[in-house]
Amino acid sequence: LTPWVLVLLFLLPCVSGLPFYNGFYYSNSPNGRNPGNGYGEGLFNGVKLVVETPEETLFTHRGATVTLPCHYHYEPALASPRPVRIKWWKLSENGAPEQDVLVAIGKRHRSFGDYQGRAHLRQDKEREVSLELWDLRLEDYGRYRCEVIDGLEDESGLVELELRGVVFPYQPPQGRYQLNFHEAQQACEEQDAAVASFEQLFRAWEEGLDWCNAGWLQDATVQYPITLPREPCGGLDLAQPCPSLHLKIYGTQTHTGIHFQHKHIPDKASKAC
Repeated sequence: LTPWVLVLLFLLPCVSGLPFYNGFYYSNSPNGRNPGNGYGEGLFNGVKLVVETPEETLFTHRGATVTLPCHYHYEPALASPRPVRIKWWKLSENGAPEQDVLVAIGKRHRSFGDYQGRAHLRQDKEREVSLELWDLRLEDYGRYRCEVIDGLEDESGLVELELRGVVFPYQPPQGRYQLNFHEAQQACEEQDAAVASFEQLFRAWEEGLDWCNAGWLQDATVQYPITLPREPCGGLDLAQPCPSLHLKIYGTQTHTGIHFQHKHIPDKASKAC
């Protein structure tokens, strides 16, 4: 099979590094965690710690500088500032381990791994703890968590970062349907690209991409997007009930081979019907 490729400005990681451990901050704990975007709230001694991050996804491009906003405050407001610890890390994507990005205590900042020299804590405003990243790389795409630690209390918020680019089908010189998943990953890397994710293919399909050939995606599924149901692309039965929003998924990779199946995207399709 051939891969769906995401190139140049919007590339995703194929390989992740080993997890990095340090003892500069509290270890991860599910207590008090905010599992999603927006507000994280924790209560201690009658005072509530609130962490604010944007709900919308941030879009940028490779090589750019971007700021991931994060602010915190107390309810009711405190008369004097309190010392806090700040931790930023990148969440796991497609089975890859979490990655430590930056921690700070007062004026002491420290970044880790590939983020060394590229990550900075912005504190331009009162109780601002935004993360600034420079020279964005392919592997910087994903979800980042901002955690504020006050004594034994901690609250956090989530920021999602995406890099813009172009999704296109890649076909090797020997013809289509010749590559297994790992060969497809290698072929994309040789094109200075990466295998596209389902979300990226779906977004390209919403913008009009119509392709009647199968291709690998980042999660090792085999998929193709069609805007016009027709016999070579799964049959005319896809015309009901909402032909313009059927995305055919017909294969997943297993350790022993490929298991074929059929399914649709009912939640997104029903919203548009």
